[in-house]
Amino acid sequence: MTNEDAITIPSSPAEWRLPSRRKMAVACLIFTETAMFTIFVVAYLFYLGKSLTGPYPNQVLETPILSTICLLGSSLTIVLAERGLGQENRGRFQFWWMVTIILAAIFLGATASEWNGLITVHHLTISTNLFGTTFYSLVGLHASHVLVGLTLLVLVLVLSLGGHLKKRHHEHVKMVSWYWHFVDAVWVVVFTVVYIIGR
Repeated sequence: MTNEDAITIPSSPAEWRLPSRRKMAVACLIFTETAMFTIFVVAYLFYLGKSLTGPYPNQVLETPILSTICLLGSSLTIVLAERGLGQENRGRFQFWWMVTIILAAIFLGATASEWNGLITVHHLTISTNLFGTTFYSLVGLHASHVLVGLTLLVLVLVLSLGGHLKKRHHEHVKMVSWYWHFVDAVWVVVFTVVYIIGR
């Protein structure tokens, strides 16, 4: 039988599968949270410069460079941790995951320190003026998401140290990573709006 007489069997298309429920759930969560943050950002921009009394942004705000570097750097460290888990390198995963936690804690500490100065030194509270209301609402909303993310990070680390985290849990860890990248991306917007445009 020649090659021309050979019967060619068409390859069957790859079987289609439903997307992971976890990925869909986290994607929907991120979409919803993005819409909420958008409302707060628009409100901040709308009321920008409309405070009738001080203090005003250019009088009290300092650009949080160090804490921003820490938070954005944590996106890199969580990727490195994820790779360690994928390679079943437990030590590497735990090290980079712990670094991510430390960076997140530094960011939250810096935010708390900033708020302490604004309240005790400059007497800026959420009820002082429109700037105070929109500032604490927007930055506070982001800080609450960082706190939730930090809690998840610590929980994963505890499970890993207890030997309960395996390679098969990679998707679970990836979902925490997705959420953390979202928190970092939102900070880029908040930082730009509050500390660059808003001043």
